[in-house]
Amino acid sequence: MLWVTWRQFRPQAITAAVALAAIAITLAVTGPHLAGLYSSNGLASCKSTCGTQAGNFINQVKGSATELIFYGGIILVYAVPALIGIFWGAPLITREIEAGTFRLAWNQSVTRRRWVTTKLGLVGLASMAAAGLLSFMISWWASPLYRAAGQASQTTLSINRFTPLLFGASGIAPIGYAAFAFALGVTIGLLLRRTVAAMAITIAVVAAIQVLWPAFVRPHLVPSEREVRPLSAVIFNGTGDYNNGILVLQVGTISGLPSDTWITGSHAVNAVGQPIAKAPLPCVSAQNFVPCLQSHGVRMAVTYQPAGRYWEFQWLETGIFLTLAVGLGGVCYWRIRRLA
Repeated sequence: MLWVTWRQFRPQAITAAVALAAIAITLAVTGPHLAGLYSSNGLASCKSTCGTQAGNFINQVKGSATELIFYGGIILVYAVPALIGIFWGAPLITREIEAGTFRLAWNQSVTRRRWVTTKLGLVGLASMAAAGLLSFMISWWASPLYRAAGQASQTTLSINRFTPLLFGASGIAPIGYAAFAFALGVTIGLLLRRTVAAMAITIAVVAAIQVLWPAFVRPHLVPSEREVRPLSAVIFNGTGDYNNGILVLQVGTISGLPSDTWITGSHAVNAVGQPIAKAPLPCVSAQNFVPCLQSHGVRMAVTYQPAGRYWEFQWLETGIFLTLAVGLGGVCYWRIRRLA
């Protein structure tokens, strides 16, 4: 049964291996240049205040082909779980049901349990391995950028690996995403018994989770830290504004916190710590908007996840998605037992 499953899966496996090899060659060729640029700015030997060197390094990367490779790799890591779900997961069992070949296997002294376990085990492990290798390669290549992000006082390139944009494209989390997407595709295909429909629903569900999970679930996995800081300690994305009666202050980074800290929320408070939505009237038309706010006792309450919690979140999120994948595998096993 293992040999038959491998023969059926071999074209997809070869395609994935060739793609990973091409990506590995590209990263191996361009990686030394990025590492050399990091060292030439003195960051490799810098031990304390490295904000200026890190800023110079990041500015050299910005707008270059290196930046394109970086963001291209991030997009690819996010796309791989969805591709696995729709091309490896959804057709895995559904195509056999549509063709009726599953009956031939069951009549060859192969039990339903062994049949589904072999298919889920072999292709599922291959899915996790492919996503893990890709994430490892991208993370290795981008490690100088991530280190510089932690050393810089403020970055002009979005390379904080703890932010929602990059968290799911680094570390071990893609392994969990791939396992879940694969199991989801198999489950939907098994329930619908229609390959094309299962592929469409799988990609829709995976895309929805990739958008909604970082915004509504991940920030609450671990309680955030909260601090109230003076406006002078806050580096804003812009100078602040007062639109339609609403105070707008977009926090960039916080002085005293590493730049790779994940800021999960912020809002303005008055001198006694009460949230405010409107600026004091004297500041509405003031030329120096933020200094005026500070002079009237306005401060910024910030909730954040410390940079040191990155791996805690990685392990927690990976465990959640692996658990969901196992649960979906159980649904597949239950459904196969009742398949006529």
